[in-house]
Amino acid sequence: MEADTRTSHVIRVVLTGSESTGKTTLGRELAQRYGVALAPEFVRSFAEERGGVIRFEDHGPIARGQMQLEDDYIARTRGARPLALFDTDLLSTVVYCNHYFGRCPTWIEDAARERRPELYLLCEIDAPWVADGVRDRGEQREELQALFRGAVVASGAPYLSLHGDVAARMAQATAAIDRLIAS
Repeated sequence: MEADTRTSHVIRVVLTGSESTGKTTLGRELAQRYGVALAPEFVRSFAEERGGVIRFEDHGPIARGQMQLEDDYIARTRGARPLALFDTDLLSTVVYCNHYFGRCPTWIEDAARERRPELYLLCEIDAPWVADGVRDRGEQREELQALFRGAVVASGAPYLSLHGDVAARMAQATAAIDRLIAS
C-alpha cells in the first residue's frame, strides 16, 4: 500500500535545481546536521544502468520508482524524526521530461503537484559544473535552471533559492528548516 506522504506528519524538504548545483553535497550536510538519512534521487541509478540514455517511455518507470523510494523513506522515518530530506523529487522528472521530449505524461505532472513538499531548496548555478558521465547539459545551465525555477514557482510550494558556497547554503537552508520544525 502506498504511504500517504501528505498526512504523515513528516516535514518533506526537497533539494532541487539543474544538474551539478550541489544538491547532493548540501543534502548530505543537512542529513548529518539533522540526524536523518538523505533519500537519493531514483533517476541517477536508473540512468547509470542505461549508460546515461533515457527514452520518453522510461519516464513512467522513473516516476513510479521515485514515488516508491519516497514512500518507503517516509514509512521508515515516520515517528523517528519530523524531517525527511530528498535529493530531488518528481518535479525534476517533469522538468527533464519536458526539456528533453517537449512533453510529460499528465499523470506524472499531477502526482508531482499532489506530492509537493513543505519546502523546496532551489540550489542555484553558482556552484561549479562537474561532469560525471550522467550529466550532459553543462552548456545549458542557465536555461535548465530557469525551467527549474519556473516549475518550483508554479508548484505553489514554499521555496528558498540557495546561493554561495556550501557553508552559506547550509546557513540559509538550516534557518528555513529550523523554522519549519518549530512551527
